Amino acid sequence: MNNQLITVKNLTKYFPIKKGVFRRTVGWVKAVDNVSFNVYDGEILGLVGESGCGKSTTALTMLRLVEPTSGEIMFKGKNIAKISKKQMRRYRKDLQIIFQDPYSSLDPRMRIKNIVAEGIVTHKLYDSKTRVEKVRELLEKVGIPANCMDRFPHEFSGGQRQRIGIARALALNPQIIVCDEPVSALDVSIRSQIINLFKELQQEFKLTYIFIAHDLSVIKYISDRVAVMYLGKIVEIAPKKVFFDNTLHPYAQALVSAVPVPNPDFKRKRILLEGDVPSPADPPSGCRFHPRCPKVMEICSQVEPELKEVEKEHFVACHLY
Repeated sequence: MNNQLITVKNLTKYFPIKKGVFRRTVGWVKAVDNVSFNVYDGEILGLVGESGCGKSTTALTMLRLVEPTSGEIMFKGKNIAKISKKQMRRYRKDLQIIFQDPYSSLDPRMRIKNIVAEGIVTHKLYDSKTRVEKVRELLEKVGIPANCMDRFPHEFSGGQRQRIGIARALALNPQIIVCDEPVSALDVSIRSQIINLFKELQQEFKLTYIFIAHDLSVIKYISDRVAVMYLGKIVEIAPKKVFFDNTLHPYAQALVSAVPVPNPDFKRKRILLEGDVPSPADPPSGCRFHPRCPKVMEICSQVEPELKEVEKEHFVACHLY
């Protein structure tokens, strides 16, 4: 395994619930609750789970685009969770993000060349002539003709807009790019092109990705390691082959059972979960998955399981192990 690039320890993000005329805080939404994991240099870490389980909030909090409630985010030997916003600026160019919606993530009033160059201008990199060359080179790298530089976002399709978003993220030569469900809003025919583009760019620029998705077949194709989240907690994390060959957590097993198999003769037994995901404002006691778990035991409702290493690099938070 390569060097640790970023280490997240006990990361927590609670959002206040306010009610009444005086907007008093009456409770907390526990979006991310005591999450710990490492990201290694040059890997693609796939972060997967149902909608609303805290994947995107974890990533946004890790990049300090949302302020953490508590926890450590160690990057280049510095706990960036504790530094000021002004100090954080120097780390921004190493930590970039590609958003889910290619329609709302690009400013409709800005030309494409200005969108891609925005970070370069902010960090005062290169002179004006070199900037133009850099933007032209980046656009062509992601499959957008350089003669489109003066156009506006509304003149492009969803897939093309996502390519522009990728060019913008690459402009500052980042070390880590968070890809927040970057293909979920795209047509199926375009998804494979964008995913293959991600893989090509990762190899060419030696990038590290945190790739967020709720589609395990995408995660299986692109990731090196897989982390599964449920209701603000990481419940399983393992190298891809180990994870898909030996899925341990009952929630992760249910997710894997829903992945289509490209073989009409193969019949996989589908695990259907009963009930809905509980509210993060009022999570269950003990293991958060226990109200829906087909293998629930008495201890599950009383004691919260720790994330433990059950085999080499394979961690699971479950009382079965």
